[in-house]
Amino acid sequence: MPLTPEIRWIDTPEALDAACAEVADAEVIALDTEFFRENTFHPVPALIQFSAGGPAWLVDPQAVVCTAAFRRLLAEGPLKLLHAASEDLEVFAGWAGATPAPLVDTQLAQGLLGENPAMGYQKLVAFWTGHTLPKDETRSDWLARPLSETQQAYAALDVIYLVEVWQHQREALERQGRLAWLEADCAELVAQAGRNGEADGQWYLRQRQLWRLTPRQVEAYRRLTTWREGEARMRNLPRGWLVHDRVLYAIAETLPENRYELSRVEGGKPSLVKRDGDTLLALVAEARYLDEAELPAALPSPMAPEFKRVLKALKKVVNAEAEALGLAPEVLLRRRDLEALVTAHLDDEPLPLPTGWRGERLNAGLTRALEESPR
Repeated sequence: MPLTPEIRWIDTPEALDAACAEVADAEVIALDTEFFRENTFHPVPALIQFSAGGPAWLVDPQAVVCTAAFRRLLAEGPLKLLHAASEDLEVFAGWAGATPAPLVDTQLAQGLLGENPAMGYQKLVAFWTGHTLPKDETRSDWLARPLSETQQAYAALDVIYLVEVWQHQREALERQGRLAWLEADCAELVAQAGRNGEADGQWYLRQRQLWRLTPRQVEAYRRLTTWREGEARMRNLPRGWLVHDRVLYAIAETLPENRYELSRVEGGKPSLVKRDGDTLLALVAEARYLDEAELPAALPSPMAPEFKRVLKALKKVVNAEAEALGLAPEVLLRRRDLEALVTAHLDDEPLPLPTGWRGERLNAGLTRALEESPR
């Protein structure tokens, strides 16, 4: 049975500052959040949890604003532990105006140890400690007040075990000479958390059918998705509530010239045309009249024999290295990155080869495979 955590509830700035003083000299601090995001773009913080291996502090962000002491604790001081940190980093950015650093994501750490790179927290705890954590409150209403004793215990357990788990992971990573790999990956995770504006302009690359569009249509889709990301953030609406990717893709395909043509786009709603029709048409027009030289290059078809051949050669390199290291291939290089390499190779563009430790392990083999794959 899991241990029964000591829980300390925080709903005043004074209590938060006192807790920060207690853990300020700790070597590591485990962090977690509970949040709500069904009808907003930005996560609504419902609970902030932290522990340095002793009691678990549960901060009520509905009752207390982030203090300067907690902000300093996040941005400086001890090593912070989070599991599957991406969305938690958004919560801290919104509530605290700071990103936890230095940071270790224990999910990334587990992937570098050759285990499931998407291992959940409960399985992680069972793997390293043998304890089975309850799942009862997984979909609990964390905005409700007061929280039940069961909810509080569940939330506390989300941080209580992280310190012990990290001790085991760190020892294993040091034995395998991979601790520096994790530090580099986590530093990049922190850096990415501060690139919202840049990420908006790259959203279009997530579209798996982008290759079906002409360069002008691709440019229209890029402008439309960049606008949507910024607007969803500003209006604090889920991106799908504003306009779905599939609708923006259909608009880019048809390049409508007026509201009537826009209204006939599959999936488009009258409310969208009424509210944002002029803006969407203006973005399409910008792409329509852009000079040919300013358009992106045409994307090769992933169904083409030459694309498949080069992709297969690159995957062979990654799979062989992953097997040698005992890692899942996606930990080394994602399919999206492999496809970007193939595209650059076929277009005779500079190769977006991996950097850091991945580059050291892969680039010689990847380069050789590309040299042996004629365009």
